[in-house]
Amino acid sequence: MVDVGIIGASGYTGAELIRLLCRHPQVRITAITSRRYAGQPLGACFPSLGHLDLAFVSHEDPGVFDRAEVFFTALPHKASMPVVAAALGAGRKVIDLSADFRFADPTLYEAHYGPHACPELLAEAVYGLTEVHGAAVERTRLVGNPGCYPTSILLPLVPLLLERVIRPEGIVADSKSGVSGAGREPSQATLYCEVNEGFKAYKVASHRHEPEIRKELELAAGCEVPVVFTPHLVPMARGILSTVYALPADGADAARVREVWREFYREAPFVRVLDEGRWPSTADVRGTNACAMAVADHGAGRLVIVSVIDNLVKGASGQAVQNLNRMMGWDETLGLPQEALYP
Repeated sequence: MVDVGIIGASGYTGAELIRLLCRHPQVRITAITSRRYAGQPLGACFPSLGHLDLAFVSHEDPGVFDRAEVFFTALPHKASMPVVAAALGAGRKVIDLSADFRFADPTLYEAHYGPHACPELLAEAVYGLTEVHGAAVERTRLVGNPGCYPTSILLPLVPLLLERVIRPEGIVADSKSGVSGAGREPSQATLYCEVNEGFKAYKVASHRHEPEIRKELELAAGCEVPVVFTPHLVPMARGILSTVYALPADGADAARVREVWREFYREAPFVRVLDEGRWPSTADVRGTNACAMAVADHGAGRLVIVSVIDNLVKGASGQAVQNLNRMMGWDETLGLPQEALYP
């Protein structure tokens, strides 16, 4: 058994980590932290998890990093930096769910998030898109877990750029997310009356996930990829559906795309490539670590790709557990449910 800790366990991603890890056959949760709930039992924050014998401590408590061998950090951007550095300094492995360790280039990070407090750690952090960078995850002590929108867009596109099935120019990603993607901290924009019966785009041409998407696509393509990404908020709790439009390379079509996907992901237990004429729904993957994807030829000379994930699982906590499994040399599927919470 491996002892694990969750720093910042009182948010939605923290709750998902606890839900997944408490059933993991190789893991024991030995530390959960929260400033707000420090000293209180887990059930005070999440009644549905109150049957677990866990209580919050502060991540600033002396000796907190002595409680586990591996730590998940589920803190806001910027707040993760000193905590990750301290955990690594204590000889621990870390999977960070913020954006703080997703960019190897500190200049790129600072252009979109501001100064980085630990730039010396960026070069060793592995971007944890497991199906693409899994071999590197196995060799690292620090994983920067991908964002939810990027996961839904990169999984279908990276193989197609690597195999030159699509052209790097003209990619448009139109993504819709459930409200849990905004986090648990209350704000007017995510109040029930603000979200229910509505559908809106937000952070148009300014979302911080766009540079994350672009740098991974450019790594696959070996050239500049001027992707256009627009996020939308839909009145559901969880799930992401991304519709991506791409220009096929000479001779490529939807059948070729499915062929490339199936070959690239032949040993990927969580990627589902749908047959021609079938289209995925967020309900198909709710509560799972799966990404389902489909494609069609459009008469306007474009490919239309649709992918779906659960933003809290494959888009955050589930992918983090998947990365834990790879870091530890375990079966990639341990602790990760395959059956959707459906209907």
